[in-house]
Amino acid sequence: MRPAKDPLASRVVQTLRAAGCVFAEDEASVLIDAAADSDQLWAMVEQRVAGFPLEPIVGYADFCGLRVLVEPGVFVPRRRSGFLVQRAVSLVAPAGGVTGPASIVVVDLCCGTGALGLAIAAALAPRTVELHAADVEEAAVRCARRNLEPVGGAVHSGDLFEPLPPELRGRVDLLSANAPYVPTAAIDLMPREARLFEPLVTLDGGADGVDVHRRLAAAARDWLAPGGSILIETSGRQAGATAEAVSGNGLRVSVASSAEWDCTVVAGTRTS
Repeated sequence: MRPAKDPLASRVVQTLRAAGCVFAEDEASVLIDAAADSDQLWAMVEQRVAGFPLEPIVGYADFCGLRVLVEPGVFVPRRRSGFLVQRAVSLVAPAGGVTGPASIVVVDLCCGTGALGLAIAAALAPRTVELHAADVEEAAVRCARRNLEPVGGAVHSGDLFEPLPPELRGRVDLLSANAPYVPTAAIDLMPREARLFEPLVTLDGGADGVDVHRRLAAAARDWLAPGGSILIETSGRQAGATAEAVSGNGLRVSVASSAEWDCTVVAGTRTS
């Protein structure tokens, strides 16, 4: 990071602040570090001032201590989703150590960049993780492959469970899903960065925001191993409906919320 008195850094901060960027100093540091030269820097600043999200501009997001590659037109991983990663790991390693099964099958649906699966697999090291991910958006599939294939993960193109290899049925230990949960009528109230630059299919959860959660819950049990769990990121408003969908499909449900992470996670575990 450049010192605050650096004239270049000061100009970038002032430009970003004038455009309404709340975290102008932090964003300036990220842009300066990512730029190869001043021409590229000011081209990137111009994009940010125009409203483009920071992460696709610089090509990455920091998530759970990892650098996740991000491409334009792909859902940007949110910090809050780190709470789902914590919850997932706690289900197979309750003490946070290396106890639990030596080999774990992880599936990340509605994967976007693949950030959830990548972070869960990293947190479970040194155990062996068989990692799969899927998304209906081709741009997301392409981006997730860049993130997951280097760590041995497989990314599939298609809707929810449909593209998964049949041999995974009944074997999945952890199934994560940051599926869309914004009610359709609330899309226009979202921050400009999300509603203008992320695909609608990654945001719109239907009339009450729970449409995709219901579809996930309806099929999850067939894919989970005995003792395996599905974890769905949701909101406090929708947690009840999501939990009802999960429990109504034969899974033992639990709901956890974190004020620190500003996140709610509904988990469903196959008990037999």
